[in-house]
Amino acid sequence: MRPGAGSGSSAAGSRCAARRAGRRRGVARDRRRAVRNGGVRAVRGRPRGPVPARKTFEVWDETKSSIPTATQTALRTLEWISRRENLCIVGPSGTGKSHWCEALGHAAIEAGMTTCWFTIEDLGALVRRHRADDSMAKAMSRIMRADLVIVDDIGLLPVSPDAAEGFYRLVDAAYEKRSLAVSSNLHPAGFEEIMPKTLATATVDRLLHHAHVVVTQGDSFRLTQATAGEGVVPLN
Repeated sequence: MRPGAGSGSSAAGSRCAARRAGRRRGVARDRRRAVRNGGVRAVRGRPRGPVPARKTFEVWDETKSSIPTATQTALRTLEWISRRENLCIVGPSGTGKSHWCEALGHAAIEAGMTTCWFTIEDLGALVRRHRADDSMAKAMSRIMRADLVIVDDIGLLPVSPDAAEGFYRLVDAAYEKRSLAVSSNLHPAGFEEIMPKTLATATVDRLLHHAHVVVTQGDSFRLTQATAGEGVVPLN
């Protein structure tokens, strides 16, 4: 054996072990920060944790979508995120709105960006959590560290007062600073049907000023698969 080889291997092994331990501590630290930050679901790099992980462009069939192919291609470049523009994708249930937003979120992550994901009621819970100590502004500042913030499935149910406030605060904080992607069964012009009119007007004014509005149409993908027997594994 070459003199010193054993000690060199041992030192290299120790350094590798130290790096692995450092990575584990880093992951644990990120999880603790997420809890302290009020449940902000932000991930940089490969998706993990609570960010939706099932719907990506790998399983997206652009030929079955009612979104024009040219629009799909342009949005997938993510250049609109660099320009701090918004995306509002609206249409009936089952027409690919959530899938598209999830896939965009994962594409942004793969491109090195940070993505946050919320439902509208998540925002209501955030307001309630931070109202007691008047720390909502700080919570929004943390969310604004993300490059893209996604709010999914607006318009299915009436929005609670807390959720309406949280959504307005988010849109106001992101205005011309960060990109939002919003999926909704209801066009933003009709948000006053589910939110107080004054709050809806202020929210939509800021949301749509620099927004791409994409409308989906057609039958539900889920219902089509179900009626064709493709939603389950056949029983033997």
